[in-house]
Amino acid sequence: MSKIFLEDVKIYAHHGVLPEENIIGTYYIVNAELHTDLWKASASDDLHDTISYADINEIIHTEMKIKSKLLEHVAGRIISKIHGNFPQIDYIKIRITKTSPPMQGEMKGASIELEKSFKPEN
Repeated sequence: MSKIFLEDVKIYAHHGVLPEENIIGTYYIVNAELHTDLWKASASDDLHDTISYADINEIIHTEMKIKSKLLEHVAGRIISKIHGNFPQIDYIKIRITKTSPPMQGEMKGASIELEKSFKPEN
Protein backbone atom coordinates (compact mmCIF):
# COMPACT_ATOMS: atom_id res chain seq x y z
CA MET A 1 0.00 0.00 0.00
CA SER A 2 1.14 3.50 -0.80
CA LYS A 3 0.55 6.58 1.34
CA ILE A 4 0.17 10.32 0.86
CA PHE A 5 0.81 12.63 3.83
CA LEU A 6 0.10 16.28 4.46
CA GLU A 7 1.96 17.28 7.58
CA ASP A 8 1.42 20.19 9.94
CA VAL A 9 -0.89 22.25 7.74
CA LYS A 10 -1.31 25.46 9.77
CA ILE A 11 -4.72 27.14 9.44
CA TYR A 12 -6.39 29.97 11.36
CA ALA A 13 -10.01 29.04 12.08
CA HIS A 14 -12.91 29.51 14.49
CA HIS A 15 -14.05 26.29 16.19
CA GLY A 16 -15.17 25.56 19.73
CA VAL A 17 -18.04 25.31 22.15
CA LEU A 18 -17.25 28.61 23.89
CA PRO A 19 -18.63 31.75 22.22
CA GLU A 20 -15.26 33.53 22.39
CA GLU A 21 -13.61 30.70 20.44
CA ASN A 22 -15.94 31.42 17.53
CA ILE A 23 -15.11 35.13 17.67
CA ILE A 24 -11.38 35.16 18.38
CA GLY A 25 -10.28 31.94 16.67
CA THR A 26 -6.84 30.35 16.87
CA TYR A 27 -4.37 28.36 14.83
CA TYR A 28 -4.98 24.70 14.11
CA ILE A 29 -2.53 22.12 12.82
CA VAL A 30 -3.99 19.49 10.49
CA ASN A 31 -2.28 16.24 9.52
CA ALA A 32 -3.65 13.87 6.90
CA GLU A 33 -2.68 10.33 5.96
CA LEU A 34 -4.23 8.72 2.87
CA HIS A 35 -3.74 5.13 1.70
CA THR A 36 -4.13 4.46 -2.02
CA ASP A 37 -2.32 2.78 -4.88
CA LEU A 38 0.42 5.06 -6.25
CA TRP A 39 2.20 2.48 -8.42
CA LYS A 40 0.63 3.64 -11.70
CA ALA A 41 1.84 7.20 -11.04
CA SER A 42 5.28 5.91 -10.09
CA ALA A 43 5.57 4.40 -13.58
CA SER A 44 3.81 7.07 -15.65
CA ASP A 45 5.03 10.29 -13.98
CA ASP A 46 1.54 11.67 -14.76
CA LEU A 47 -0.49 13.70 -12.25
CA HIS A 48 -3.70 12.10 -13.56
CA ASP A 49 -2.51 8.75 -12.17
CA THR A 50 -2.28 9.94 -8.59
CA ILE A 51 -4.11 12.12 -6.07
CA SER A 52 -2.84 15.68 -5.99
CA TYR A 53 -1.92 16.68 -2.47
CA ALA A 54 -2.76 20.25 -3.54
CA ASP A 55 -6.38 19.10 -3.98
CA ILE A 56 -6.35 17.47 -0.55
CA ASN A 57 -4.90 20.67 0.95
CA GLU A 58 -7.70 22.71 -0.66
CA ILE A 59 -10.37 20.41 0.81
CA ILE A 60 -8.79 20.72 4.28
CA HIS A 61 -8.70 24.53 4.05
CA THR A 62 -12.29 24.73 2.77
CA GLU A 63 -13.68 22.51 5.53
CA MET A 64 -11.66 24.28 8.24
CA LYS A 65 -13.33 27.58 7.26
CA ILE A 66 -16.75 26.23 8.31
CA LYS A 67 -17.30 26.99 12.01
CA SER A 68 -18.05 23.97 14.16
CA LYS A 69 -18.31 23.25 17.86
CA LEU A 70 -16.33 20.01 17.72
CA LEU A 71 -13.08 19.16 15.96
CA GLU A 72 -14.47 15.65 15.52
CA HIS A 73 -17.17 17.14 13.30
CA VAL A 74 -14.60 19.04 11.23
CA ALA A 75 -12.44 15.92 10.79
CA GLY A 76 -15.48 13.89 9.78
CA ARG A 77 -16.39 16.45 7.12
CA ILE A 78 -12.81 16.47 5.80
CA ILE A 79 -12.79 12.67 5.54
CA SER A 80 -16.18 12.59 3.80
CA LYS A 81 -15.21 15.29 1.32
CA ILE A 82 -11.84 13.71 0.49
CA HIS A 83 -13.36 10.27 -0.05
CA GLY A 84 -16.27 11.74 -2.02
CA ASN A 85 -13.80 13.33 -4.43
CA PHE A 86 -11.33 10.43 -4.45
CA PRO A 87 -13.17 7.13 -3.93
CA GLN A 88 -10.00 5.17 -4.81
CA ILE A 89 -8.62 6.05 -1.35
CA ASP A 90 -8.77 3.00 0.96
CA TYR A 91 -8.06 4.71 4.29
CA ILE A 92 -8.00 8.26 5.64
CA LYS A 93 -6.69 9.53 8.97
CA ILE A 94 -7.08 13.17 10.01
CA ARG A 95 -5.55 14.72 13.12
CA ILE A 96 -6.55 18.26 14.12
CA THR A 97 -4.71 20.12 16.89
CA LYS A 98 -6.03 23.30 18.48
CA THR A 99 -2.84 25.16 19.34
CA SER A 100 -4.27 27.40 22.07
CA PRO A 101 -7.14 25.61 23.77
CA PRO A 102 -8.89 27.65 26.48
CA MET A 103 -7.71 25.51 29.39
CA GLN A 104 -5.44 25.86 32.38
CA GLY A 105 -1.78 25.09 32.03
CA GLU A 106 0.76 25.38 29.30
CA MET A 107 0.51 22.93 26.42
CA LYS A 108 1.45 22.55 22.80
CA GLY A 109 -2.19 21.86 21.91
CA ALA A 110 -5.20 19.58 22.22
CA SER A 111 -5.83 17.11 19.40
CA ILE A 112 -8.38 14.71 18.03
CA GLU A 113 -7.73 12.02 15.47
CA LEU A 114 -10.37 10.40 13.29
CA GLU A 115 -9.70 7.59 10.88
CA LYS A 116 -11.79 5.53 8.50
CA SER A 117 -11.11 2.52 6.32
CA PHE A 118 -13.02 2.22 3.06
CA LYS A 119 -11.82 -1.30 2.24
CA PRO A 120 -14.66 -3.76 1.81
CA GLU A 121 -14.90 -6.47 4.47
CA ASN A 122 -13.82 -9.93 3.25
